[in-house]
Amino acid sequence: MTRSMLRVATFAGCLMLATGVSVAQAADMPAAGQADAAFVKAASAAGLAEVKLGNLATKNGGSEDVKAFGKTMVDDHTAAGDELKTIATGKSLPVASEPMPADAKAAEMMGKKSGAAFDQAFRQKMIADHQKVIKLFTTESTSGKDADLKAFATKTLPTLKHHLEMAQKLPGAM
Repeated sequence: MTRSMLRVATFAGCLMLATGVSVAQAADMPAAGQADAAFVKAASAAGLAEVKLGNLATKNGGSEDVKAFGKTMVDDHTAAGDELKTIATGKSLPVASEPMPADAKAAEMMGKKSGAAFDQAFRQKMIADHQKVIKLFTTESTSGKDADLKAFATKTLPTLKHHLEMAQKLPGAM
């Protein structure tokens, strides 16, 4: 196994663990497609989390900036999720139907906050989430095997980077 193949296999394994793609599901996929399938699951779950958190921000945010950013999260991540779902469906790749459990739990906890306390928690979560998803999309953009998914990741990266910049400017810094 070449060094490059080992890296792809390691990446695919990590994404499978992170996204809940089972060994049985992975066995049905060609080796190159495992990483792409794991990307679809991880990216779609992350997008659903951002939509959920964005909706919370529009209701619980203390500042107009947080509420506006929440709406941006809902709009942009819904559009990206719809595009990803279309690509994935055409390739018979499963998409997540809900956020990852850790993100769902974070949303539940944040749903109990409002005002400045919500703003602070939301800002921190948005920064952390976007840093993670930028890494995910960068890897797919540079190492993905499926041309359509690679193009989607490449096209979506500037928006995700802009979201991170916006999140860093939100009120609620400690």
